[in-house]
Amino acid sequence: MNVTRRVFLLGSGAIACLPGKAAASDRITVGVIGVGRQTVQVNLKQFLAMPDVQIVAVCDVDAWRLDNARKQVEDGYAKQSGSGAYKGCRTHRDFREVLANANIDAIFVGTPDHWHVPIAMEAIKAGKDVSCEKPLTRFIRQGRELSDLVTQRQRVFRNDSEFRSLENFYRVVELVRNGRIGKVQTIRVGVPKEYAQGPVGCPAQPEMPVPAELDYERWQGPAPRAPYTEKRVHKPRSYERGGWMRHTYYDDGMLTNWGAHLVDIAQWGNDSERTGPVEVEARGTYPPAGSFWNVLADFEAEYRYANGTRLYYRTDGPHIRFEGSDGWISTEYQKPLQAEPAAILASKIREDEIHFPFKSDKQDFIDAVKTRGHTLEDAEVAHRTISVCHLANIAIQLGKRLEFDPAKEIFPGNDRANAFVGAPILHPVG
Repeated sequence: MNVTRRVFLLGSGAIACLPGKAAASDRITVGVIGVGRQTVQVNLKQFLAMPDVQIVAVCDVDAWRLDNARKQVEDGYAKQSGSGAYKGCRTHRDFREVLANANIDAIFVGTPDHWHVPIAMEAIKAGKDVSCEKPLTRFIRQGRELSDLVTQRQRVFRNDSEFRSLENFYRVVELVRNGRIGKVQTIRVGVPKEYAQGPVGCPAQPEMPVPAELDYERWQGPAPRAPYTEKRVHKPRSYERGGWMRHTYYDDGMLTNWGAHLVDIAQWGNDSERTGPVEVEARGTYPPAGSFWNVLADFEAEYRYANGTRLYYRTDGPHIRFEGSDGWISTEYQKPLQAEPAAILASKIREDEIHFPFKSDKQDFIDAVKTRGHTLEDAEVAHRTISVCHLANIAIQLGKRLEFDPAKEIFPGNDRANAFVGAPILHPVG
């Protein structure tokens, strides 16, 4: 790292010698944008534990969450220091201030979904490497534009899904990609039907005063303007799941949220992670008319790939099953693998076969920042994964089987379907 960085780290109060840490001049400096539930419970903790990373800035439109994040970072580094003290994490309400800091190498985007791509693209234009929470996009063309920009600007990008770092899913993919079930014929993917706190439906909500700590206008950002109510954003001074995860102005519900994990594993195992299916048919149901939360309540979709593989995707609990010409293998979230024949599970991957790096999503990102290489789930892979989910949503809106060209990323001769390629699918506010 250059002298400017070294001066910045030391002058801003960063600790030069933290036990187990790399020298300050050798750490990757990270700015974290969006410090809600997932960031404080998972992402900040992971970055804080990495010896080659220094979090130097946090940003959020909620002042209460912002101050908590600053404290979490400074307390974390204080425990690692010999003196038990640390000051040096800057706070920002406007993400553009983080991007303007030339001493920051990489950005982590942990905002609600509607902000993912706008912030990521601005970060890339500012010369930053980016790790971004899933699901990556709100519509297909948005992902194409992001992936192309990453390539043009030669930046490192990582979609922050941890499922490629979960041993059971990693093992399934290595076995499938190395032919242990023969030619892949069918893939079955399921995701949870509901979030932990209950059904997706919600009565119409009254307009409420905006909490003093929230910059609501900035929170809405690129989304349609709508009056503030608690269940649209998140419960004040809380890390409960935000209501935005169930509203189509900001999110597409379980279709993309868990789909970003499990459809990605399907794409990876099918060796189609840089392309997509050629045909889709889907159906789904929404909450009752007038419901404030309005993402799909349940869905089922069928896809066909050019190689003949069929993918079935539905709300049915988090699992994946690959069926091939010589057997099948499956796993559920946080459960052991199953296979037929059972001998598949004892199979060893030879040195001359396909191997994938097994590391955490954060380490994968930081390693690529250092080497200027590709991550295991880069912008193109993430875009293709979530596009599979968007295809189901489009088919549900039109109520018919659709042909898709994954090279051109259009529905040939179908203007109605193509209108959804370039815009999010929104439903009226209840």
